[in-house]
Amino acid sequence: MTVSQDPLLTLRDVQVKFPVRNDWLGRPQGFAHALNGIDLQVRPGETLGIVGESGCGKSTLAQLLMGLVAPSAGDVRWVYSSARERHANVQIVFQDPQSSLDPRLPIWKIITEPLFSLGGTPRNQMRGIAAKVAEQVGIRAEYLDRFPHQFSGGQRQRIAIARALASNPSILVLDEPTSALDISVQAQILNLLAELQRRLGLTYILISHNVSVVRHMADRVAVMYLGQIVELGCAKQVLELPRHPYTRLLLDAVPRLGVPLDDEYISAPTELPGNRVLPSGCFFLERCPRRAEGCEQPQRLAGSVHQQVRCHLEHP
Repeated sequence: MTVSQDPLLTLRDVQVKFPVRNDWLGRPQGFAHALNGIDLQVRPGETLGIVGESGCGKSTLAQLLMGLVAPSAGDVRWVYSSARERHANVQIVFQDPQSSLDPRLPIWKIITEPLFSLGGTPRNQMRGIAAKVAEQVGIRAEYLDRFPHQFSGGQRQRIAIARALASNPSILVLDEPTSALDISVQAQILNLLAELQRRLGLTYILISHNVSVVRHMADRVAVMYLGQIVELGCAKQVLELPRHPYTRLLLDAVPRLGVPLDDEYISAPTELPGNRVLPSGCFFLERCPRRAEGCEQPQRLAGSVHQQVRCHLEHP
């Protein structure tokens, strides 16, 4: 639940592109356009869900938020005054807990990796901090000297969450945090994240292709397509009354009992266009079953505070 309207993070017309080929002098001759004009705010205490199919730019957005890639254009503004403060307050939980944990380290050292990186914490206090954080996520103190391979997948993800909590952050970027887990374990991890948010007042940026997970966790939802946000608003509005054709296509890809499928959207082309050469008008034009005159023009995200959509048919 949102506890304040003052944003922790504001993105304005953010673009990220990567060179894909160079000439013989090393000069870029082509680019992959990963993010193409992202406008977004993240507010304290909320869970913001980011959904979209593979290749839509979700992972690049996560890397941008963590400072792993720099914007090619646009403005990224944090409420934090220094890079160190931002690094302490923004942590990430990765998709695959097995590959994200160093197999050579006991888990108490894994949990305190952010503190080693930030500095300023006495080494003789590290183990005590690890024990306290491990207890918060349901890992017993006597397991602190064990190694990652001695834990199940769900336990490893709990360890990854503990590592993210060690620096006492305000924001967790959750990059597909349950997709590598069994269904029953997914529910346990989601319940743990919800409890931690209530107890610690955390802000979540939940990146997922699983609409059901986002429906369960998110207060607001941003739907991404080809590096753009095509729909943004309250989770209930966006997921139950979608207005952008792509959101409808995304939701219809998840069969639900008692809800008939929309033949118009099922028969629409399903392949995501390449991001080397971007469309000149609406990015979804080639796949849209509702395309009409005016769709060949660039579209903007517009609407009310409860629901914004990038479609001129919704804003005649």
